Amino acid sequence: MQDISREILIKASEGDLGSFEIIYKATADFVYNVAYRIVSNGHDAEEVAQEVFLSVYHKLKDFRFQSSLKTWIYRITVNCAINYSKKMSREKEKRKIYDEDPNTAKVFDAPAVRDSDKTREEIIGSLLANLNPDQKACIVLRSIEGLSYEEIADTLKIGINTVRSRLKRAREKLLSLKKEVIKNEM
Repeated sequence: MQDISREILIKASEGDLGSFEIIYKATADFVYNVAYRIVSNGHDAEEVAQEVFLSVYHKLKDFRFQSSLKTWIYRITVNCAINYSKKMSREKEKRKIYDEDPNTAKVFDAPAVRDSDKTREEIIGSLLANLNPDQKACIVLRSIEGLSYEEIADTLKIGINTVRSRLKRAREKLLSLKKEVIKNEM
């Protein structure tokens, strides 16, 4: 994500659409990628990104330059993606009532991981899909985006010990999935 001058941020916060467009163009790929890692679906990531930029547009006047713009947008993106994931999960649960056989959903498709046609992105997406949204956000910010524990805590507005426990649980779950795949291959 390229740096955006304070002057552009101030103009955008005052309603200048040209300045906001500069912010959008500089951050759109970044926002989409973070959202995609959390919601694991291109269409859903686009929905989240749209929500993020509406939020950024409305909240930019409240940005106080106490953190970097990147951290601030991370926070908004992750929160929007987590909320979207939780909402979709609740809706999915409601739909299960009307499905004829709700037990047909697979938790983890081990053969898909072994399929040589699968790309690295698809494998990562299928693994991340098995984590809850809070764990997924922490894993994405730490392992994929490379943020420190302190930056993750600041981004998600949670304590550093909460970050550590979410990462630990997420890693344990991913390791158990790995063991399951190895066991199924034998």
